[in-house]
Amino acid sequence: MCAERVLAFAATLIVCTNPSASAEQTLSSPIYTLRCDDPRRHLWQVIVTVEQPAADGQRFRLPVWIPGSYLVREYARHVVSVSAHSAEGPVAVSKIDKQTWQAAPCSGPLHLELTVYAHDESVRGAWVDDRRAYFNGAALLPWAEGMESGPQRLRIERIDDACAAGWRVATAMTAVDVDADGFGTYVAADYDELIDHPVEIAAWQAVGFEACGTQHRIVVSGEHAADLARLAADVQKVCAWQIGLFGGEAPFAHYDFLTLATRGGYGGLEHRASTSLIVQRDHLPRARGHDEKGYRTLLGLFSHEYFHSWLVKRIKPADFAPYDLTRENLTRQLWLFEGFTSYYDDLALLRAGVIDAPTYLKLVAETIGRVHGMPGHRVQTLEDASLDAWIKYYRPDENSPNTTVSYYAKGALVALSLDLHLRHATAGRVTLDTVMQALWQQHANAPLHDGDFESLAEAVSGVELGGFFERALRGTDELPLHEQMPGFGIDWQWRVGESDDKADQVTLGARLEKRGAARVKTVLPGGPAQRAGLAPGDEVVALDGWRVDAATLPEVLKTLAPGQAVSLHSARDGRLRTSEIVPVAPEPDTCVLKLAASPDESALALRKGWLGA
Repeated sequence: MCAERVLAFAATLIVCTNPSASAEQTLSSPIYTLRCDDPRRHLWQVIVTVEQPAADGQRFRLPVWIPGSYLVREYARHVVSVSAHSAEGPVAVSKIDKQTWQAAPCSGPLHLELTVYAHDESVRGAWVDDRRAYFNGAALLPWAEGMESGPQRLRIERIDDACAAGWRVATAMTAVDVDADGFGTYVAADYDELIDHPVEIAAWQAVGFEACGTQHRIVVSGEHAADLARLAADVQKVCAWQIGLFGGEAPFAHYDFLTLATRGGYGGLEHRASTSLIVQRDHLPRARGHDEKGYRTLLGLFSHEYFHSWLVKRIKPADFAPYDLTRENLTRQLWLFEGFTSYYDDLALLRAGVIDAPTYLKLVAETIGRVHGMPGHRVQTLEDASLDAWIKYYRPDENSPNTTVSYYAKGALVALSLDLHLRHATAGRVTLDTVMQALWQQHANAPLHDGDFESLAEAVSGVELGGFFERALRGTDELPLHEQMPGFGIDWQWRVGESDDKADQVTLGARLEKRGAARVKTVLPGGPAQRAGLAPGDEVVALDGWRVDAATLPEVLKTLAPGQAVSLHSARDGRLRTSEIVPVAPEPDTCVLKLAASPDESALALRKGWLGA
């Protein structure tokens, strides 16, 4: 058990010194200076100073991707200009590939100057305007080749502009010489750590809390009317439960949730002692009138990124040890690192007492329905989905639902099914929690190779799991959740839509835009739309003689019977097309899970161990 308490504060900056960084190391380390002369131009100026550049010409390289987001993002494309100088004057700089610059041989110190366009408001890039500034080091800070394994210093200069009055720096990076607002010098042990501490600069608000003896801080930027005390109280419970799961001691000295409130944003990216989050301001808790469902979604995002503090930031796939920031780092294990995290994000809300068991079961049912509704789950295996993340998951197209499966969603269901399997096979003695604790103990500092988790789960549980993993990871058959749930006192039902009034409707076998023109987004394989010759991008103009758009098409479908052939008018590339389509009855697509009213004694015991209900 650990003690927790909430600390309300507005601008306290957590500052820790690094006694292991000697003065000699600091003098020889690269120094990054970051400044912005006019936030309205969306430009960061980055100066990298190297005291002793390489004799044959110092090279500098920008990452092409950021760990945790598996897509080559080509950060160098945002570089506007590059120059260099030393005490002797200007130094020639040549670009030798898409991400690398080489300075001509010179005596030190060498100063490389970059101007970088920063207008990416996501959690993966860099941003600056007259409201706030933000950056991930991967988007702005090139590494000095040959010096990436040693200490790095970052100096963040105050923005001298009226719009930046009241701005403060928030980051979990170690501060060594900063002012009351956090502007000044920070230090990281190496380049990998330097780019693993995002930085928020704004007139943010903050609330702090303690979980298991570790200080946490929620920093919120953007316009909002949030009840930060309630948010901190709920997130505190989740953090304390997760720390307890992994032994009761956090793997960091302090932790920041850097949160941007926007009109419709959603996303997160994990880091070693912080996370960057973008949330809908309407999902933040308020004293009254906020969206409770949206708030649960928000808490799930906080929980998900925090769980990554263990699973992916410390326990890593061997393919990421070390990261190669010049190209894709392929792994077959994202089903574990993202999927199992997705299982525990909502489960942690239940275990922490933030939601109840019926609410949790509804969230599980939604995940089941989401996977079931993607025909691709019968086409792509989870291992292949992990391997193809770089070219498929992060680059979806109109056919993706038919050919791919989410390693987040199905990975979460694999974790759920494995948890239920272990609990049932060992009468509750061994659970997935047990396996995750052993994983932390054995692999916190030992990279995880393909097959290691499967072997560990078998060794810890004493249960033969070869067939389970073969089916779950390298096959496309349905997971046995339907058979497992009754043994835990859970009733399972499939239905069409959220309510019974959709059961009598028909479907065209396509997914269409919900607003404006009735434009086809995805054609499902083997359905009426495919047989009628519809393709993604087509506009359904009329059905059964009635002019339709996205709003009126559902009303026309209500008048049709399954198997009734009707006329279809569509448009493609400006030409009107006429054909016939035969709508069919929809298949059940909505899973409903409920606590069984009278489970037997064994099921009740297993259910209590899993859900506490």
